[in-house]
Amino acid sequence: MSHRTIHLFNRGLRLHDNPTLVAALESSAAMYPVFLLDRAFMEGSVRMGALRWRFILQSLEDLHHSLQRLGSRLYVIQGSHEAVLRRLVAQWGITQLSFDDEVEPHYKQLDKELRTLASELSLSVLSCVAHSLYDVKRIIKANSGQPPLTYKKFLRVLSVLGEPDTPAREITETDFQKCPTPGDEEGEEPYKVPSLSELGFEVEYEVLWPGGESHALKRLEKHFQSQGWVANFSKPRTIPNSLLPSTTGLSPYLSLGCLSVRTFYHRLSKVYAQSKNHSLPPVSLQGQVLWREFFYTVASATPNFTRMVGNPICLQIDWYEDPQALHKWKMGQTGFPWIDAIMTQLRQEGWVHHLARHAVACFLTRGDLWISWEKGMKVFEEYLLDADYSLNAGNWMWLSASAFFHRYTRIFCPIRFGRRTDPDGHYLRKYLPVLKNFPSKYIYEPWTAPEHVQHQSGCIIGKDYPLPMVNHLEASQRNLALMKELRIEQENTADLTRDMADDPMEVGVKRKLPEDTIAQRDATEYNSSVPVGNKRCSSPDESSWTPDPVRLPEMSSKVV
Repeated sequence: MSHRTIHLFNRGLRLHDNPTLVAALESSAAMYPVFLLDRAFMEGSVRMGALRWRFILQSLEDLHHSLQRLGSRLYVIQGSHEAVLRRLVAQWGITQLSFDDEVEPHYKQLDKELRTLASELSLSVLSCVAHSLYDVKRIIKANSGQPPLTYKKFLRVLSVLGEPDTPAREITETDFQKCPTPGDEEGEEPYKVPSLSELGFEVEYEVLWPGGESHALKRLEKHFQSQGWVANFSKPRTIPNSLLPSTTGLSPYLSLGCLSVRTFYHRLSKVYAQSKNHSLPPVSLQGQVLWREFFYTVASATPNFTRMVGNPICLQIDWYEDPQALHKWKMGQTGFPWIDAIMTQLRQEGWVHHLARHAVACFLTRGDLWISWEKGMKVFEEYLLDADYSLNAGNWMWLSASAFFHRYTRIFCPIRFGRRTDPDGHYLRKYLPVLKNFPSKYIYEPWTAPEHVQHQSGCIIGKDYPLPMVNHLEASQRNLALMKELRIEQENTADLTRDMADDPMEVGVKRKLPEDTIAQRDATEYNSSVPVGNKRCSSPDESSWTPDPVRLPEMSSKVV
């Protein structure tokens, strides 16, 4: 049967590796590519700020132009899915509805509603997996009906399933000649991509990450020009405060589906096949893609994955409620330049390096402020271009040591971590221009600068730039004690996402040592926030986890 089909684009805003659209074109006589800008649905599932909206609108424009080159177009329509589809089905004589199969709760609910509507209107439904490497239901089935809760167990399940499907064939102009997109009597105007201002947003910052499939593929090709860099990529060795991204920078495009994860994965496989000594998961590029798949799988089968309460794998922690402290963190006013520069870059550009995300997440939660990871997750949702339901929540649980991560004594130092890779503070000077004239000696700890240096630098600490809002050493020690206590109380929950077979040597240690001894060992081995007498902790490998005892001025009413 030759259908008249509406293909609904949701996150898969691309033409390459689009198996649902390919199948729809092959089974149809007429094709209407549609994006429903259902703000109630889109903003109800995740918090979205102006930068994310700009990226989405740019991606829609890019998709529209790509379809035009093939003789088609993109219909962008504002309104609820049900109301708009009822109208279009009658107006265009639609007999089939196609859309990608999704795994996250809000998309699964939409999928259910679309299928119910299709049944009522006697429409055929066509749906394929396109946003993830695998159908996560297969992964869960292969793991005895439960999601694998550790990365190593997840990899063992994938070794049974084999390689993910190869990308779908290319869509060409011939496809739309055989299955054209009819014109609409209302013309072009009602279906154009709205402007950002029409949605009620304004953005004052320049576009550093233009949205769209075309830009995603250009960025991909640029990286693959250096196959040695791709083959030897190791995520921990990338630099969090480089002025240009030291990673691929593809995450915004993968998040919105402008770039196919299967295309990326199989391109990597070809490079690895030609390299004898390429990097391996979890630190390789392919390993990072599999982390994404891991969190998608766990999120798809874990109730309340984005919340602490009712989440069976998440530690239940009595976090502090401190709106003022949360606001200071969000707005980059903590008094720690490394933390504040990261949050400033996030608000201005919508992207920060993964290690920078680690630093600010640790500072907000278990490191310094003891504020819930849910609060931080929502801020990241608002600002990140690559905000993703599963990955955002999974990483925040990880970094707060609420799930997945168990070496909780490793606490990022908000001074030494940034200084290790950028001792002169170029990153800080870019995003915190108020500190741009500070000598490198003081720029990570400006409150330690003598008064005459502050005057010479044109920035008085406590007036032009805030004093530190906490004493890092004291706060991290207090929080470490709290975390240690609650992990003992909730050991069964913590063990759900702990793979005791991860490291055979670690297994032997854990069998012999109690929890508090392991914590003390980690504190010494990784130089967490446990002081050694009155001396500064040091590490033979200058670990990024190593803190410096923070030299604070006399605590006064100025220090929050």
